[in-house]
Parts: sequence; C-alpha cells; structure tokens
Amino acid sequence: MDLHILDHKLRVTSISKTGLQQYTHPLIKLIFLRNRTRCKFFSLTETPENYTVVLDEEGFKELQPSEHLQVEGSTWLPLNVVSNGNTSSSSQAVGVTKIAKSVIAPLAEQHVSVFMLSTYQTDFILVREKDLSVVVETLVEEFNIFREEGGESVPVHSQDACNGLQRNVPHATVHPVLIPENQFCVMSLDPDTLPAIATTLIDVLFYSNRYETFTSLPLILTLSHSLCLFFFSDECGIVAQISQPLADSDISAYYISTFSFDHALVSHFSVEVMC
Repeated sequence: MDLHILDHKLRVTSISKTGLQQYTHPLIKLIFLRNRTRCKFFSLTETPENYTVVLDEEGFKELQPSEHLQVEGSTWLPLNVVSNGNTSSSSQAVGVTKIAKSVIAPLAEQHVSVFMLSTYQTDFILVREKDLSVVVETLVEEFNIFREEGGESVPVHSQDACNGLQRNVPHATVHPVLIPENQFCVMSLDPDTLPAIATTLIDVLFYSNRYETFTSLPLILTLSHSLCLFFFSDECGIVAQISQPLADSDISAYYISTFSFDHALVSHFSVEVMC
C-alpha cells in the first residue's frame, strides 16, 4: 500500500457557540462561496459544546482572533492511504476499520497523536508536522510513502525525514468509552449541489438550537472528510484503543474528531457485538 502526505498544512480550531455570530460571514464564505476563497481543505463539525473547524492556512486567514476562537498550537498534515491505485475509499462505506492496524496502531505505539477525519468516501489521518519524522520511520517498512509537492507525488525515504530522530517513548493509557443513545445517518454530498440546499444547511448549522442534533459538515473541497477526538493534552492511542479491537472483530467505524472529544460511529447492529 501507498501512504500519501497531502499538500495541505492544517489548523484545528474551536468556535464557541456564544461567539458563532462573529464567524457567520467567514463560515458562509468558506462553505458556499468557494470561488471567493483560496481555501482547499475545510471541515466543520458541530457538537453540543462548540464548533470544530479544520482548515488549511488560506482558510485560517478568514478567522479573526477573538476570545471565542481557540486554536490548537500545532500545524497538522493529512495522510491518505492508497491501495492498488485507489484511495482508502471503496464502493461501500467501510469507515476506519481497514487502516486501523496498519497506520493508527503503530503510531500509537510510538506515542504519536492523530486526529482522525472520516468521510463517506475516504479516511484522513492528521498528524502534527513536528511528528512527521517519527511517522515516516514508523511506517516506511509497511508503506511506500509519498509527499505531494506542487501537484507531484515525490517518494519519501526514512533517511530524508529521520536524521537525528529521537523516538517517542511508548505510553499506554486506557481511556473510558461511553455509548450514548444518539443515532446518526452518514451520507455524501456533492459540493456543486450546495446552492440548491443552502437555506436548509444554514438553518441546521446556525440555528441548530431548534434541533437535537450533532452536525458534521465535511467540506474538503479537493478531497473530503470529517471526525472527533481528545488529543490536545498530548494524549495518544485513543483512536487505536477503539479502532483496533473493532477491526479485529471486522466492525467498521467512522471517526469524528473534534477539538475536545473523540467520537466513533458504528452500525446500530454492531453494538451488541461490542458489548
């Protein structure tokens, strides 16, 4: 399999619900007016607590600093698994199961935190830019690793990124897992159809107090994806703790990583197997 380091440098941010009105204009611009911005990677997830926005540096420029905006200090790089010439997507929505053991678990063993973004078509694994050398050295034996530069895929070798590398010390922590009563529908939306449903989306996104919903709007304009996690205290292994046993039982899962928490979505019929 091939592992591609995509040509995006991403920021992970959180917008408080009390400050949403201050960011309504830039969010509408990023979601609906793609020809007015140079942003190429954008994901918005609403939880009961806040809005998590993951976007590239061009999109990040649209968000003005304020007391309502929290920004995770690191720059993140998205990784994408390619198998037999195709991305980690398939004709069926299978979630994160297929890549859990090969990517997530080895990184967790090296104390590398990941931010998981799952969409209907594919999965993205976000790693901090400062951890790239460890990521390459950890995965180079299992993957052909490429980095996108100016639209071209350039091979990456371990010696290119690992000079002077000091491995992280493995750190195992067992995190509590809760099973809420929420049920979700996972679907795909062509960005070109946005104008036709703009009113409905604005209603759901900005007037969600009228709905009992958890909303995830993954708009990666040249890619696609979205998900949730608690990683910003340098926790690691959360995705691996949940996804690896699910993969062992052949249970597919979608991950919703947000600024504060991790959410794994599994089929309703899989709950009894998990328990």
